[in-house]
Amino acid sequence: MGLKVSQLISGYRQTPVLHEVSFEMKVGQTVALLGLNGAGKSTLLKTILGLLPAQSGSVSINGVSIQDNHQAYAQQLAYIPETPILYEELTLREHLDMVALGYGIPQEVVMERALPLLKIFRLENQLNWFPTHFSKGMTQKVMIICALVTDAKLLIIDEPFLGLDTLAIEHFKELLVERAQAGTMVLFTTHLMSMAEEMSSRYLLLEEGRLVADGNLETLQEILDKPGRNLRDLYLSLAQESQSYE
Repeated sequence: MGLKVSQLISGYRQTPVLHEVSFEMKVGQTVALLGLNGAGKSTLLKTILGLLPAQSGSVSINGVSIQDNHQAYAQQLAYIPETPILYEELTLREHLDMVALGYGIPQEVVMERALPLLKIFRLENQLNWFPTHFSKGMTQKVMIICALVTDAKLLIIDEPFLGLDTLAIEHFKELLVERAQAGTMVLFTTHLMSMAEEMSSRYLLLEEGRLVADGNLETLQEILDKPGRNLRDLYLSLAQESQSYE
């Protein structure tokens, strides 16, 4: 059980960006998806989310694909994008009500789950606020809360710490650890290698739409033939090699 991506080819129109990407995640794993700009990270996330149709290959969560049962597949996912997206005409409370409706969770259950999160992120007094009154950091916190009140089996997070203050980052990391320990899979992207090392011990490395490495730090060192290098050095060397080919 878990996430299974098999021989995935995906992209825009008829142009593939991903080339036969395959990997699996087990229940409770936290995995960092790494790669330079244009490596295919966003395409991979959008395909897993069902926002982009796969050109070939397959994606399933706990044995269910989007083709098998779109609703059952979607309800296993929660997404926190790099750029927060809220509905301007809905209050924070109404966003939570919408999450309850979308995931088939009673409103009172969602609110019960949301209250401690609202307190952690200092938003308990803003339930009737509209997004126009939120700062970028507050908007990001709303997206986090909306994701964490679901029963999602897979959390997909794109650059999770942008816009958050230091205290919020620490709280968010603790919440992600708790969710992983409870069995949720966490797949996240970041350009901050220190954060990737702190949050995960398994890395997926994409380069030009291909999965070139999958494993812990030692595995990446071996595959890239750079023994003893830390994750930041490996990432920088990949960037430098990429520039030398341009």
